[in-house]
Amino acid sequence: MKRSQIGFILGLFCLTLVIWGLVFFFTYERGLTVAFLDIGQGDAIFIETPNKTQVLIDGGPNKSVLRQLGKVMPFYDRSIDMVVATHPDLDHIGGLPSVLDRFVIDSVVWSEASSDSSAYDAFFEKATNEQAKVLYARRGRLVLDVEHGVYLDILFPDRNVEGMEANASSIVTKLVYGDTSFLFMGDAPKSIEKYLVSIDSDELNVDVLKLGHHGSKTSTSEELLAYTTPQYAIISAGKDNRYGHPHEEVLELLGVFEVEYFNIADVGMIVFESDGKELKQK
Repeated sequence: MKRSQIGFILGLFCLTLVIWGLVFFFTYERGLTVAFLDIGQGDAIFIETPNKTQVLIDGGPNKSVLRQLGKVMPFYDRSIDMVVATHPDLDHIGGLPSVLDRFVIDSVVWSEASSDSSAYDAFFEKATNEQAKVLYARRGRLVLDVEHGVYLDILFPDRNVEGMEANASSIVTKLVYGDTSFLFMGDAPKSIEKYLVSIDSDELNVDVLKLGHHGSKTSTSEELLAYTTPQYAIISAGKDNRYGHPHEEVLELLGVFEVEYFNIADVGMIVFESDGKELKQK
């Protein structure tokens, strides 16, 4: 056998090993992964359960979400099981049309809240044309992984929110896997936080709290922190954003409650993994 042929065969063998190594890395059971994506001023949260069910909550302001998804999804994966659009503001749904173009989506969860913006029109058109189940958010439980008992509770809305102010209409969800849990507040203001405390005080305790409205002083009340008692808080703000998020009042309050916080603007993407018993930040 010629030396060139041997080199070709060895090269092909090494390439095969690399490909199978990547496939194994992305397919072996790693527990629950929750990634808070670095998409600037906005929200985009990627969830993958132990059985590989994938959920994307919001898509940030633009198609930069695609680059971030490429960091947490295998290169060959072109489907996402569920997309949740918490409310119709640009910084939450602006990137979702690109997601709907790139990936096959099984189901889309949104509320009746709407907007007259071009971003909402683009999302609405793509979502309605997508061959996916469209679910209107209502208080209740979505089981993501039956085998491992992973579920996503919709805490709000518990009513038709058509005509409600956009932030107040935010879909609020709690993700639970065994003894570990996350609370995603969207842009919900203090009025919604207090409402949830009044009806859900025994269910709000979580390990990780995604602060409402990017750390704005319009969200994150003392009542919410007192009942959620999170170990970690996540602030999804953009670097040098024009709103001044996160507000100093919120950071001081986190200090009072001794909550360790991470600002995506400072540290980039934040990833947590859970085996159902313990939570680990990657």
